[in-house]
Amino acid sequence: MPDQPDDIYQDFPFVSLETVDSTNNYALHLVHAGLAQHGTAVFTHEQTAGKGQRQKTWHATAGENILMSLLLRPEGLSIADQPALNAAVALGTYDFFSLYAGDDTSIKWPNDLYWQDRKAVGILVENIISTGTEGGGAWKWAVAGIGVNINQTNFGDFNRRPVSLRQITGRSYDLITLARELRHCVLKQYDALQKDGTAAILALYNQRLYKLHEKVKLKKDNRVFETEIRGVGADGRLTVFHGIEETFAHGEVEWIID
Repeated sequence: MPDQPDDIYQDFPFVSLETVDSTNNYALHLVHAGLAQHGTAVFTHEQTAGKGQRQKTWHATAGENILMSLLLRPEGLSIADQPALNAAVALGTYDFFSLYAGDDTSIKWPNDLYWQDRKAVGILVENIISTGTEGGGAWKWAVAGIGVNINQTNFGDFNRRPVSLRQITGRSYDLITLARELRHCVLKQYDALQKDGTAAILALYNQRLYKLHEKVKLKKDNRVFETEIRGVGADGRLTVFHGIEETFAHGEVEWIID
């Protein structure tokens, strides 16, 4: 097991549940009930209605994976900084997973983690923004839902070629211990965002980007095209190049992975 620093976040609340519909839903309930604290983790052994990106569901065998949401208060950040916070969450998760899985770990835009060409982690960040009386808004909370494949080895007919830490390393892991380590890594990157600013976080995010400066296939509507990944901008858009430069928002294109 990799050496871990002392957990400076160990006194933050850590809620452990046997089962829940969605850890993000539970965390959002804490916000709406006035019970939210920055750095709170909501962990469950079983999730009956887990959320994925683009209204998809997140499927995981009960008791075999990290299913966790973190409550983050985006103090000092504007609504326009949401891509940077998403990047900080992805970087913290990368730091955690790569400690065990090694350098074949990368961040697939916008928030998935891949090991080689296989999906290991899914991240969904939901935001609570209050609407001002004159049409403006304030960013109150971010809820980062993170699903990490840990001990699961049978994924059935799941079509994204998933991989777990156990499949990579040949070892089984204690989920609570690893969930606390994951929280530490994410909060550390969140603190780095607060200290170093959005540009530094986005630069590091791009260094960890899956297929950076490599050719990939993307699909937009009915068009499949080969292009080179150039990076992600401060607005969260993916920049690619294939004779011309194009940028895409999340949801506009689909990866085609052979």
